[in-house]
Amino acid sequence: MRYFKPINSNIDFKKIKLQPEGEVIIRKLSDMVDMYQNQEAIKETLKENPIIYKFYNVKIPEDKGHLQHCISIVYPGKIGGEYYMTKGHFHKIKDTAEIYLTLKGRGKLVMQTPDNECKILEMKEGSISYIPPYWAHRTINIGKEPLIFFGVYRGDAGHNYGIIEKKVWL
Repeated sequence: MRYFKPINSNIDFKKIKLQPEGEVIIRKLSDMVDMYQNQEAIKETLKENPIIYKFYNVKIPEDKGHLQHCISIVYPGKIGGEYYMTKGHFHKIKDTAEIYLTLKGRGKLVMQTPDNECKILEMKEGSISYIPPYWAHRTINIGKEPLIFFGVYRGDAGHNYGIIEKKVWL
């Protein structure tokens, strides 16, 4: 049997990123136009096409038994009256839980079940948020500085963004 070798990754608190960086995914407004309600504000803001959020994913196999971990940064700002937020997702493996540890900033963790039960948790420095299986989730930066959090989830969980793009939240 071939074993994946143990690794250390470190959080660079000055630059707010993982070392080694792993995969860096950047979401600009152009990647998220369906996430916001105010189409006029979107058209105007698209001229600048700001980065809404980015995340650093450690290179861990996306296989059963492994734990993915990442750092996400949601920047401060608004599109019309709506705060910057992540796209939101269900996990492809629906019975997957996730943990978020807020490192910096203020935000909201918005969650919803397939049958429309909703829950919103406060995110602030030091808060540890548990996202149970079967709950879609998205984070919203409600502060004036970046919202930065560390996430851990099962390696083969996958992400289903498409269902969120087609469904109205709350």
